[in-house]
Amino acid sequence: MMDEKTICPHCGSRMKKWRTPDFSTWSAEFFFVCFNDDCPYFTRGWNQMQATVAASVSYRYRYDPDTGYTGPIPVWSKDALKSGIIED
Repeated sequence: MMDEKTICPHCGSRMKKWRTPDFSTWSAEFFFVCFNDDCPYFTRGWNQMQATVAASVSYRYRYDPDTGYTGPIPVWSKDALKSGIIED
């Protein structure tokens, strides 16, 4: 399942498999998420979210292999969600 959709279009990093939480409403068992802490999508997100919703959060780029959806997944810190990374 490694193809161009698993490469972050914002920084060029290979995204990591991330296990979706049990009992979530997402249909996929896992997403591909960019965990590059220097990714511009992630780093710009802090200012964007502070300016638009006055929240100290950001987002990381994700790809849902079940639906093909790409877009943000919210995070509250640099380490948020990293415990769900699936190492192949």
